[in-house]
Amino acid sequence: MFQPNMFESHHHHHLLDMSHKSPENQLDMLRDDDYESKSGTDIMEAPSGDDQDPNQRPNKKKRYHRHTQHQIQELESFFKECPHPDDKQRKELGRRLTLEPLQVKFWFQNKRTQMKAQHERHENSSLRNENEKLRMENIRYKEALTNATCPNCGGPAAIGEMSFDEQHLRIENARLREEIDRISGIAAKYVGKPMLSYPNLTQNGPPRSLDLPIASFSPQPVMVDDMFGTSSLLRSVSGPSEADKPVIIELAVAAMEELVRMAQSGEPLWVPSSDNSSETLNEDDYAQTFPRGIGPKQLGLKSEASRESAVVIMNHINLVEILMDVNQWSNVFSGIVSRAMTLEVLSTGVAGNYNGALQVMTAEYQVPSPLVPTREYYFVRYCKQHADGTWAVVDVSLDNLRPSAMSRSRRRPSGCLIQELPNGYSKVTWIEHVEVDDRAVHDIYRLVVNSGLAFGARRWVSTLDRQCERLASAMANNIPAGDVGVITTLEGRKSMLKLAERMVLSFCSGVGASTTHTWTTLSGSGADDVRVMTRKSVDDPGRPPGIVLSAATSFWIPVPPKRVFDFLRDENSRSEWDILSNGGLVQEMAHIANGRDPGNCVSLLRVNSANSSQGNMLILQESSNDSTGSYVIYAPVDIAAMNVVLSGGDPDYVALLPSGFAILPDGPGKHQGGRIPEVGDGGSLLTVAFQILVDSVPTAKLSLGSVATVNSLIKCTVERIKAAVAPDNP
Repeated sequence: MFQPNMFESHHHHHLLDMSHKSPENQLDMLRDDDYESKSGTDIMEAPSGDDQDPNQRPNKKKRYHRHTQHQIQELESFFKECPHPDDKQRKELGRRLTLEPLQVKFWFQNKRTQMKAQHERHENSSLRNENEKLRMENIRYKEALTNATCPNCGGPAAIGEMSFDEQHLRIENARLREEIDRISGIAAKYVGKPMLSYPNLTQNGPPRSLDLPIASFSPQPVMVDDMFGTSSLLRSVSGPSEADKPVIIELAVAAMEELVRMAQSGEPLWVPSSDNSSETLNEDDYAQTFPRGIGPKQLGLKSEASRESAVVIMNHINLVEILMDVNQWSNVFSGIVSRAMTLEVLSTGVAGNYNGALQVMTAEYQVPSPLVPTREYYFVRYCKQHADGTWAVVDVSLDNLRPSAMSRSRRRPSGCLIQELPNGYSKVTWIEHVEVDDRAVHDIYRLVVNSGLAFGARRWVSTLDRQCERLASAMANNIPAGDVGVITTLEGRKSMLKLAERMVLSFCSGVGASTTHTWTTLSGSGADDVRVMTRKSVDDPGRPPGIVLSAATSFWIPVPPKRVFDFLRDENSRSEWDILSNGGLVQEMAHIANGRDPGNCVSLLRVNSANSSQGNMLILQESSNDSTGSYVIYAPVDIAAMNVVLSGGDPDYVALLPSGFAILPDGPGKHQGGRIPEVGDGGSLLTVAFQILVDSVPTAKLSLGSVATVNSLIKCTVERIKAAVAPDNP
């Protein structure tokens, strides 16, 4: 949950801490708050000692107590340690200083008010100074503009901006400046230091223009662990410098405005397709409507823009929290986000909620296949509640601030609007607008990437919708009728869902082309390549120790995704492709439904091996499906460990090595025709990935034999799947 900030008022602490108190104490505290919320002079005793205001005329009804110097010193030193003493501490202090507990209480109350006023005075004067600096800076800019001369003829330069309606621009600037000041104020208050530190303009140099790239990154490498214990050095990313922050705030405010307009505009900005099934962004209209922002499109990058909305089963507060907490966000979108980090929080928002929160992040987005390169972004995320109650969260790239070479992907204002609906639902409108270099995408994935199904708004919204259902199911306080089998307790159900969630995360982080991993290509031609990588697992209770070999391959089959998904998730057809189950009988022992689609579920399967020496094996499996893709992910689990989970024990100590399948549609729609089927005809792109423990000694060297075994295992599985679901196609 959100951590209350040290600068919040004491009222918030009371509200936040109430849950721990007994009912009687809660009543006491409410009474305390009634006192404290009355105006200062209502029932206060006089300000003590030298705090007394000489201009204040004494009120006959009040009794004044002048505390002794000793009492004041003691109270002051206690205040430094603890500005909010509780009843017990107040009594103890009163006893020691021969004061009534109520006198102690009022002294502390006055002191807190006084400190707050001081803090605010200080803050106001520093904001006034900043504003004065800004005014001077503006005057300088104006002078520079009026004195600008044309380099060719020496005459006055005609500056493009000037042709805008100046009055309109002035109003616009004033409004933006106001919002920027507000955020900076929030940032200063909750981060504890004033954020707006505009560089001092020296007399001898020209003022810095805002759109120049600023080379100011302190080279502090951040160590990021990849999914196994071995840490790989993510290219040294560091947070923004002080000088960048005002620029970032301005960019975030402009991006927020753009996002809202992009989400609410119709034609001519968005042009619907002839059958109204999709819409495309009118690039020319976009360029005219939003001249500000991150600048013109870079050469060699391609634009992708999409918009999608859906009603999801989650309230707006929880949605905002998921989007603003990097761990929750990357868990919920694990199929898309392969890695993410918050580099710096510029503002935590207003007391207890994310309105005004601002953070600089880096993230890597993936498609579940080693054949599609990931996309990395360095961006600011800004969250705001608008006047009509709608929340919005926007991302915009900060590559202009980074002195890197040409970036391969930039995020124009992208994100979502969240409207509160009755009964805990929310309407989410998602905008995804990026510029990328996608030349390295493999041919069989080109259509699905170009159509926006791979990285576009529809994939984000579909994933969110499915995950909201999954979360609602995990939080259910009774065992729904759709659940069957050996799960008898709510704790057991929750434990099993938690274990399945970890299995899915682990699978998703190990199947894409993330820059954290280095895949090696084994023999094969083109799309039939098998990519392999090895990782060492040491001291991780959630994984078996030793050397793990991951192998993945992606291929196209002319069969609709739904048919492939149903075949792979069905325990009755498992023996047709699963070589490791050795043709044994597979039974579903437990089943947890976690979505409207019957394909969204977690199962526990028992394999009664035909080969008795192998003994019985359990398999945990989660299958999930939406319009943009589906997964069947499974892992062999130890029977004893699984019994602990089923009785509600901690699932984090169950060692898992997930394998499985990711199934994507091969393009946006189905083409009819009697010709030979090809990519884009409504077929499937299937990624098969195995993880196998090849040696339980982490220091062992990997033998070529074990690589060959895994390679043949994966190829054989692919052949079996093709033969079973697409028998007519060689």
